[in-house]
Amino acid sequence: QLQLVESGGGLVQPGGSLRLSCAVSGFTLDDYGIGWFRQAPGKEREGVSCISRNGGHTNYADSVKGRFTISRDNAKNTVYLQMNSLKPEDTAIYYCAAMKTSSLRVLVAVTTARCLSRNAYDYWGQGTQVTVSS
Repeated sequence: QLQLVESGGGLVQPGGSLRLSCAVSGFTLDDYGIGWFRQAPGKEREGVSCISRNGGHTNYADSVKGRFTISRDNAKNTVYLQMNSLKPEDTAIYYCAAMKTSSLRVLVAVTTARCLSRNAYDYWGQGTQVTVSS
């Protein structure tokens, strides 16, 4: 059974850091492009970052560029989102999602930022809450 499980969320003060993890099971991680999304109360789910199948290409929403870093360890079946300089507006439930398609299509999605669209993904985790507050 294919599963994505997010962890690492919590309460952090403005300016602080968190590292989210997305552990996958039931499939081979390197067959999938991965994205991170977030949804704040009353708002649409938005794309935060995405990464190609081999980790060589990434993309970020403008709101997190320079503060967040996505990475993956295919041997550990885990994708990470390092979040630094957190702001109250980063408060949301964070989700990871998996895109099952060819390496070339994933690469195109990542380099064109189409990977920041919800429609690009086939599987989703349940989410982890991130709250940034003093």
